[in-house]
Amino acid sequence: MTEANTKSKSASNDEEWDPFILGIFCNWCSYAGADQAGTSRMQRPANLRIIRVMCSGRVDPTFILTALKKGADGVLICGCHIGDCHYVQGNYKTERKIPILKRLIEQLGINPRRIRFEFISASEGAELTELVKEYVEEIREIGPSPFRKKQ
Repeated sequence: MTEANTKSKSASNDEEWDPFILGIFCNWCSYAGADQAGTSRMQRPANLRIIRVMCSGRVDPTFILTALKKGADGVLICGCHIGDCHYVQGNYKTERKIPILKRLIEQLGINPRRIRFEFISASEGAELTELVKEYVEEIREIGPSPFRKKQ
């Protein structure tokens, strides 16, 4: 079943639906940026739940596929900027993996915009806050996950 078919069936439930986005953040930059946003009392949507990994290069595609399969409406992976990775090349690995994964899920009938990879440094709490707001709206536009369990 393609995502378009699922979206039309769930249109009646859109009023009560609120996106769930799983964030997989690198410890050194992106998670520190989220922490900086929190300590600066920046308001971001509560739709994001963050898992911290030591490096974005550690993010296995199966983590993302499992999150989508279990009903996450979107997955936001954030890592250090190019050249700033504490593990030298971890963010390069992720930058190569994500486009391949997006092509795979598109072939399975899932909107590839459900996966997003961004570079966020420890000092970019405001940018992260805006990114999350933007991504929540993008996921709202796409609609609920085709794997979301019916209530």
